Amino acid sequence: MKLYFYLIIILLSLFSCNKDNGQDDYAFLGGEIINPNSNFVVLSKAETVIDTIPLDNNNRFVYKIMNLDPGMYTFSHGSEIQTVLLEPHDSIMFRLNTLDFDESLVYTGEGAKKNNYLINEFLQNEIDEKQVFKLCQLDPTAFEKQIEAIRNSKSERLKHFKNKYHTSALFDKIAQSNIDYSYYTSKEIYPFVNYSFNKRHVLNSLPKDFYSYRTNIEYNNVSFNEYLNYSSFLRSNFNNLALEKHFEHSKDKQFNNVSLCYNLDKLNIVDSLVSNPSIKNNLLYYFTISFLTKNSNIENDGTILQSFLSKSTDTKDKEILTNLVQSLNNLRPGAQFPNIKLVNAENTESGINSLISKPTAIYFWSHNFYDHFKESHRKVYELKNKYPEIDFIAINIDDNNFKTWINTLNRNHFPLQNEYKFKNPEESMHTLAIYPMTKVMIIDKDNTIVNSNTNMFANNFEEQLLGLINR
Repeated sequence: MKLYFYLIIILLSLFSCNKDNGQDDYAFLGGEIINPNSNFVVLSKAETVIDTIPLDNNNRFVYKIMNLDPGMYTFSHGSEIQTVLLEPHDSIMFRLNTLDFDESLVYTGEGAKKNNYLINEFLQNEIDEKQVFKLCQLDPTAFEKQIEAIRNSKSERLKHFKNKYHTSALFDKIAQSNIDYSYYTSKEIYPFVNYSFNKRHVLNSLPKDFYSYRTNIEYNNVSFNEYLNYSSFLRSNFNNLALEKHFEHSKDKQFNNVSLCYNLDKLNIVDSLVSNPSIKNNLLYYFTISFLTKNSNIENDGTILQSFLSKSTDTKDKEILTNLVQSLNNLRPGAQFPNIKLVNAENTESGINSLISKPTAIYFWSHNFYDHFKESHRKVYELKNKYPEIDFIAINIDDNNFKTWINTLNRNHFPLQNEYKFKNPEESMHTLAIYPMTKVMIIDKDNTIVNSNTNMFANNFEEQLLGLINR
């Protein structure tokens, strides 16, 4: 297997050495995917799909991009997404395991060093984020000092890399921007992560120049999407701008992130500051679906939807969220649970309502969210022992073959009892409004919905189970 990769890299390097005497710029991208979720990889740039590339019988591919537009490209497999920086005459191979997607990703070939740097910084950023959450409990001055130190450490690593290897101006710009936007995001999340319930007080305690960098932020430059941390910054920035706006006309001391007023403020600010359709529509969709999936007051769904529909220009997004609101409305507490069709481990079909004879918690999983699959099943093992009065039904949402589903459960030594998969995944996911994947639905013994959107990892989940038992 390693020999195959070495041969491919040598061949691609030979191709790369031939500069085609002035012909169009190009780059090669190839790879091997272990434990694939599908038989193809989707290659995109700036949200435009370039091609859907099939995997061969060994789950490998090699693809040549002609007329290369240098920059960050996205390759996706299943629900997993990662980026790669491609410049003229790069010939990059990667190898990854879907069970550990980002951590297993390693690049080889011409152009690999800069991409291994970027992926390592991406993984380091995930570690730093956890540290920043703890630092948010410091006072603003101490917090600034600590995140400045993190930023300086990243800048030193970049300086060392640039001194060791010949880097392009494009790489330098992207790498430095990732550092800067990570730093900006740390500042934007400070009021939200700080433990104080009085967010107004937290905002008022910040130094006047705490957000001075905002004067240089560009909201409408679509090329900024090539910076890995830019999208995260925008989301955090608009959360924070809306918080400041909200407190101008609200007297609330305790902040509620599913407040209708706050979320309407957020959509209005996006609408006022962002004119680029791609950036604007993505933000509007993200904030609206986040509200809809967290909101427990269904009466507010229609209001937020109408605000979204008046601002977004994406027809597909409008259809998706309109349908989502309709599904959520059908899943109100007190409604009958839809009798969706399931298949059990013996490949026998049945309606879910025939399986419910006592209080039941229904949870979902996908091969594309492998960590959640394992963590949720382990959590349910604990809950079953504590609450034998309740049935726990697991449903796999994937549209893949029966054997893959069973093999995954067996490989992880999870019993097949109360394990099901959708007979019609797309239709069932729409009916049950399954987003996010952590959603759990609580049903009483009469198939009546008690809660259609809870989370088994929430602090009050066991209280909900006790309430279900005592109904």
